Amino acid sequence: MAILPQKYQSRKAEITETFIAAVNKHIDQIVDGSVDHMYHIKDIAGLMFIHPVHLSNTIKLHTGNAPCYFFEKRLMDEAKKMLGNPLMTITDIAARLTFDNSNFTKFFKRFEGVTPSQYRQNLIKITPKETVYK
Repeated sequence: MAILPQKYQSRKAEITETFIAAVNKHIDQIVDGSVDHMYHIKDIAGLMFIHPVHLSNTIKLHTGNAPCYFFEKRLMDEAKKMLGNPLMTITDIAARLTFDNSNFTKFFKRFEGVTPSQYRQNLIKITPKETVYK
């Protein structure tokens, strides 16, 4: 197996870093409500001025994970934070994260093994009453 020259290694890292920053910025915009639609890989590739297949291959080679992993991980992190706020309904959370209620429940259960409402119930059981949002 040939060893890649350092400039190609650093370019993979640069592409990955730029991609993850773009995903985080986009999810921040989704969460704060300034954007109401979810980007696809091709959208971020367009922002980075590279081909979507090249972006996907580079991310996979550099991290071992497909690009969707970074979207899904971040969405799960945000969903869990929001589920800790009893003032937000699960429907509100789903809509904020650009899901319909049914797809959000399926998405959440696929990654967490429980539904959002079960997760929230478990969270309430282990959270002291004083730390619940007011």
